Amino acid sequence: MLSSLSRYAVASAVVAGFTAFSAHAQSPADQPRPTFRSAVDLVSIQASVRDKHGRPLPGLKASDFEVRDNGQPRSILSLRSDLRSPVSVAVLVDMSGSMRVGTKIARARQAYDSILSQLRDGEDELGIFTFDTRLHERQSFTTAIHRLRDCLDDFRPFGATSLYDATAATARRLAERSAAHKAIIILTDGVDTSSSLSAPEVSAMASSIDVPVYIVATVAAADRASLVEAVDRNISSQAADLRDLAEWTGGRMLFATTFEETVSAAAELLGELRQQYVLAIEASNTPEWRRLEVRVKRSSASVKARSGYFGG
Repeated sequence: MLSSLSRYAVASAVVAGFTAFSAHAQSPADQPRPTFRSAVDLVSIQASVRDKHGRPLPGLKASDFEVRDNGQPRSILSLRSDLRSPVSVAVLVDMSGSMRVGTKIARARQAYDSILSQLRDGEDELGIFTFDTRLHERQSFTTAIHRLRDCLDDFRPFGATSLYDATAATARRLAERSAAHKAIIILTDGVDTSSSLSAPEVSAMASSIDVPVYIVATVAAADRASLVEAVDRNISSQAADLRDLAEWTGGRMLFATTFEETVSAAAELLGELRQQYVLAIEASNTPEWRRLEVRVKRSSASVKARSGYFGG
């Protein structure tokens, strides 16, 4: 896996590839202006805050947060925390051939059903995408949640996996949505065989437009131990790369080997999304990748948020 410094170097090279599904390294002088910019030059930051027991920490004010932009303290211009605020979710389902093995696709459908059961019909917004060698839009974003119950029933796994390319393309589409709380939830077995983008390149793109990526990895029980060990020990592997993709964007990765774990994981991720704080700071006018650090002024609190943005 890449170090933080390497990751920022990769991030600076991603902007030019936003519309081409691939990224090529460039010098800073050659880079175009970022595609995704706020009209009022604000950077939106979705932040999940937990106490020392891992529970969501409610009731925080702007004065409880500290945000640093390339190491420099920045004023928090606004803060929102509203459990009733609508969410916009893009569900991205792996339909590659490897999902035919065992009960992987069945668990993905169970996770999808669990996500739907927690969305508010007529208020929350859902878009459904599947991917194999390329991305397929199965349902454009809609608040008519009740019409989407059987959306995955007729889909059959086929082909190779372009997980990172599909994530990048979905992040671009989700960036256009207006909801304060939005995220990509990927249902996959975590095996990527044909993407042109790497995990660091995709995470740079996603974090630059404030799209947290949550990953539910549906893996066999026999494979779970080795994958978890690779992630925990920072051993280079596809599972570890996926973990980095999730964490660099402010999301999380969970493993699911049983029906109960799959449903629980989906419920946990939606609950976390609704309880996020949404902060805004003024964007830098320097055309470069800017590293963000978000902290809460309590020693026992932990924060997950996007790791940076493109200034200029």
